[in-house]
Amino acid sequence: MRLSTKGRYGARIMLDLALHYGQGPIPLKDIAERQQISEKYLEQIITVLKIAGLVKSIRGVHGGYILAKPPAKINLGQIIRILEGSIAPVECVDEPDICPRAEFCVTRDVWKEIKRAVDGILKSISLKDLVEREKEKNRARI
Repeated sequence: MRLSTKGRYGARIMLDLALHYGQGPIPLKDIAERQQISEKYLEQIITVLKIAGLVKSIRGVHGGYILAKPPAKINLGQIIRILEGSIAPVECVDEPDICPRAEFCVTRDVWKEIKRAVDGILKSISLKDLVEREKEKNRARI
């Protein structure tokens, strides 16, 4: 499994919003500058996150984006699933009907284990956890 830039940048957008949680709407331009990502590309990603209900947009002069829920209530699994779809390493894990060997295939069992493990890790890490990790890394730099 390899995450696309969409998934990686989406996680960074959400972390940026979590780092500024409670400070009001954050303009996409500010996120783009801090994360060093094209604002145009971020517009595409944030739209998907908004439709999924993870972020809200605030219009107006002082508008921007905010998290739709507290950082502790949003995990990486949700973000990646919305932006990337399934994280199964092979198609037959999610769609066993495409393979006549699916029922007795030993390697498919391994691919299912990999998916469960990755899902478990992603679900166990909230945006709040990432904010704490970010703060720790920044303290270590000083």
